[in-house]
Amino acid sequence: MTDELGRVEKPEAGQYQGKRKLYLVPLVYTYEGAPTEYSEKYELYWKQVQEHIRNLESKMGTVDLVYHESVTIAGDEGLKIMEKLSPLSCKITRERCQSGAKLEVIEDEELTEETMDWERHLMMGFISTKVAKTVSELYSEASKKRYVHIANRINETLGEDSSAILFIRENHRVQFPSDIEVFSVAPPALDEINRWLRDRSQQVEQEVAGEQTEEETSAAAEPEDTESPGETETE
Repeated sequence: MTDELGRVEKPEAGQYQGKRKLYLVPLVYTYEGAPTEYSEKYELYWKQVQEHIRNLESKMGTVDLVYHESVTIAGDEGLKIMEKLSPLSCKITRERCQSGAKLEVIEDEELTEETMDWERHLMMGFISTKVAKTVSELYSEASKKRYVHIANRINETLGEDSSAILFIRENHRVQFPSDIEVFSVAPPALDEINRWLRDRSQQVEQEVAGEQTEEETSAAAEPEDTESPGETETE
């Protein structure tokens, strides 16, 4: 079962008593030199995430565990890694750990690194269709194993009547155990960010297409550098 916060504003605590609860938070990242408009949406998103999690905790109890993708070490060392990856999800996690929650590792380091390497290769692009297909298949295989491992780790560590937060990218393929109640924490700012990213991508594509058209037009307009018959170059 998946309840999306926003539609389910006031979940009845008794309905989920004794059950395993997972608060699913899409990871949103920023980057160096990000436009002010994006940075404002990013900050607002994480503020809304914090508010939504607190709302859930007030009705169903405090968080016992925190899971975070790409973090392969637990405890303080894991928090240091998280701080570099995603400072604002780290802030939320640190607050929960100070209240007694535990940062639990769900990633297999080797599988995580393999998946990231194949993904980087895919982003580079290929000349050969055969190579592109091979790398795509290897990426899919590694990703599938990684997601199965994550699901198994959650199943092993999340106890009855316990709550956990999972920070993971929105396009994940984790299949959660059927007895876990999954609450999707997707505040309004997430739609704003996704819309901004789509518009930005379209704008960049249009600018690139325009530059290519200008180059082609300019090249076609340039006269060919040829010598007239009988003309010789003199010093």
